[in-house]
Amino acid sequence: MSNIVYCCAALAEIAGCYAFWMWLRLGHSAWWAVPGVASLMTFAGLLTLVESEAAGRAFAAYGGVYIAASLAWMWFVEGERPDLRDGLGAALCLLGAGIILYGRGR
Repeated sequence: MSNIVYCCAALAEIAGCYAFWMWLRLGHSAWWAVPGVASLMTFAGLLTLVESEAAGRAFAAYGGVYIAASLAWMWFVEGERPDLRDGLGAALCLLGAGIILYGRGR
C-alpha cells in the first residue's frame, strides 16, 4: 500500500510545484496557483496514509520516490530525457528509501 501512496503523493506534489513553476518562472496566470495549492494539499494528505510509526521515517522514505518521480516528470511532461547519472542517482535513492521504510523487520 505504501508504494502506491508514495507514487500518488509524488504525482500530486510534482504537479502542485509545477503549477507554481508555470506561474512564477514562466509567467503564466496566477490562477495556476489554485490547482497547485489543491494538489499540494492532496500530497500532504496522502503522506498521512503511509504505514509508518514515525512521520519523519515516512517522509524520508518518500524522498527517494520523489526523486525518481521528478525525473519521470522531466522526461514525460517536459520532454527532457534523464541521462545515466540521473538514473543511477534515482536508483540509489530508491534503494535508500526501501531500506528506511522496510528495513525495520516488520
